[in-house]
Amino acid sequence: MFPQSTQKKYWMFSDEADLTTLREKTNADFIVKHGANLTPEQKEEHFLSHTEERTLLRFYELQLRDFCRRFNPPMPRATVATALHYFKRFYLRNSVMDYHPKEILVTCVYLACKVEEFNVSISQFVANIKGDREKASDIILNNELLLMQQLNYNLTVHNPFRPVEGLMIDIKTRYMSLENPEKLRQYIDEFLERVFLTDSVLLYAPSQVALAATLHAASRASANLDNYVTDILFSREQLGGIIEAVRKIRTMAKCVEPPLREVVRALEKKLDKCRNQENNPDSEIYKQRMQEMLDEEDLQDSERYAKIIQDQAAHDEKILGVGKILSPSVL
Repeated sequence: MFPQSTQKKYWMFSDEADLTTLREKTNADFIVKHGANLTPEQKEEHFLSHTEERTLLRFYELQLRDFCRRFNPPMPRATVATALHYFKRFYLRNSVMDYHPKEILVTCVYLACKVEEFNVSISQFVANIKGDREKASDIILNNELLLMQQLNYNLTVHNPFRPVEGLMIDIKTRYMSLENPEKLRQYIDEFLERVFLTDSVLLYAPSQVALAATLHAASRASANLDNYVTDILFSREQLGGIIEAVRKIRTMAKCVEPPLREVVRALEKKLDKCRNQENNPDSEIYKQRMQEMLDEEDLQDSERYAKIIQDQAAHDEKILGVGKILSPSVL
């Protein structure tokens, strides 16, 4: 399924340099568009750099994960993983300065709930959000279509959970040397939770991530799966690329560190000053734009209603005219 998926075709990249290039371009495009009248020094002082954007996004990925952990009813891990996929994809081609992560974060989770068939209503969903829940509901519903558009409507996500199950069944069936393979579960789950906070999911197939998680778990549990990998799972010709991919995934998962809170605070203050106010629900320009859209919809509804009344009147007049023609002569 994965080799023919939109995920494989559109959302997998050859290396980290490709992702960095995309993010740098996204950052530069925003600055060019909104900082045309500023000098290079002023731009540097006013706008976030692409590395500063990455720092903020790492922080909000952790916020997304923690929000899902606290969610009531308990959220399936596939829903959390899909939401993180959406969040990463969205900010490849959209700047933090254009769309604030705290607003896109909840929209990603809400959309993932729908796609992964974790059925919660919008009222149930916003009950998990602190603060103004009516405002949160409006933000989510206003951003949902935008999010789907920016994902190119490629909403199906292949996560590594199913490949992990396949590996566990295969180990139990064909590799009897490992006693109690279930002891790997805890370490696999811990590893996958970390790996979703990296770019691994944009660079490596779910099966490769699953294998990296399983081998990491074996290492933590003091179990040896070397013979399983080299003698049963792969041929000698395939081993080179697989081992390199597993090594890189494990290295990336090891390097997950939350940004310092004081750094995040400083960046959020900077973001408040440089963000696009047209997409800020608290700004007057945003509220005015929303009101104009509502007024336009009301006008269109009124025009449609007037046309219906006009068409109905014309229809009634036509029927009345035909009735007069067909009525018998009065003697």
